[in-house]
This record gives sequence, C-alpha cells and structure tokens, in this order.
Amino acid sequence: MLLLALDTATPAVTVALHDGTSVIASSSQVDARRHGELLLPAVDRVLAEAGLKLDAVTGIVVGVGPGPYTGLRVGLMTADTFGLVLGVPVHGLCTLDGLAYAADGAGGAPMEGPFVVATDARRKEVYWALYDDPRTRASEPAVDRPADIAGTVAGLPAVGAGALLYPDTFPDARAPEHVSAGALASLAAEKLAAGEELEAPRPLYLRRPDAQVPKNYKVVTPK
Repeated sequence: MLLLALDTATPAVTVALHDGTSVIASSSQVDARRHGELLLPAVDRVLAEAGLKLDAVTGIVVGVGPGPYTGLRVGLMTADTFGLVLGVPVHGLCTLDGLAYAADGAGGAPMEGPFVVATDARRKEVYWALYDDPRTRASEPAVDRPADIAGTVAGLPAVGAGALLYPDTFPDARAPEHVSAGALASLAAEKLAAGEELEAPRPLYLRRPDAQVPKNYKVVTPK
C-alpha cells in the first residue's frame, strides 16, 4: 500500500505519503489564497523526499471538507485527476475527522472523552462536529455562528483554528490548529486495514459559494 493523501479544505495545503504502516513523507503550508499554486509542488516534494515516483501510488486519500468552495475544489479535482491517470481508487475523508484523529496525543496526552472540532468557515461562522473520541464522530458536520452553538459545546475541549478564533465559545482550545494530510492518511490506512468503506470523494460544502451572481443582473445579448 502507498497512499497519497492531500487536503485543501482549510488554509493548510497539506500532502503526505503513507506506506500502510506509517507516514513516510509529508508537507504542509498555511496560505488561504494559494491552494492551486502550492498543491502540486507539495506533491512533488513528498515524492522526492520518499524517493518515489507518482506511479508507485496505489490509492489517493482526499479531505472532502467541509470547507470554502474554491480551496476545497483544488484538492478534490487534483485527487480525481490523479486517480484517473493512475487507475487507482480515490477515497474521501471528512477533514474534521482528520483533525479529530490528529488530536489524540497532540498535546502530549491522549484525547479523552467527548470533544468538538471547529474550523474557520469565514463570515463569522465555524464548520464543526462533535466527537465521542478521536475516531468516532457523534454528529454530522455543520456550519453555524459560534454563539448559536455555545450551549451545545459548553464544557467540551475543542481543536481546530475555529476554536482559537472564538475563545468565548471554545475556552478550552487545544492542538492541532490545522489538519494534516499525514493524519488523514493514517486514519484512512487504519480504516482500510479494518475493511471499512471510506466516503466517496465528493465535496462537503454545507453552503453556497461566496461568489454570487449580482441581483438584478441584466443579460445583454446581441440582436
């Protein structure tokens, strides 16, 4: 097994290679505006670090979000293209699940009990979900204003950049801040080894894109 994992659902452009046992190479850069420019060079870097060629990959793992429309599409389209060219399966994983998985031991101790994962959804909102443990999501991903979910998440530890942005709602914010492709790859390898079926590589937007056709738009056609 050689999994190529990538995620562009958050400001982190992250790529990793996993050989079925452990992560053998990884790259992460945080830049919310340059997903398209940074992703392919990151793939080249991890392959070079591992001393491998792209055709050695046996499967693709991609974060499906939730995330902003433009950034999320970069990773998903790249994953689909690699899968088509290489003739290998493309597996989707919720980006929040990757953060939850990485939270286990990120602060030096295992993550115990229920907790929440929250990423920045912009517009003063967060993408979030509840977890029973780092491998078990207890609610469907959602997008909300932090104040509107304060009662639901009260008293729970929280991980992710969204938690850091809104300390009034998430006073117990913990690492990691951003998702890593290494965590996604490790989670996918664990699930595949257990015979679990992963998600389809389809985007989890949760809301309409920021770019909208202006109201009262007048269509001008030639006579």
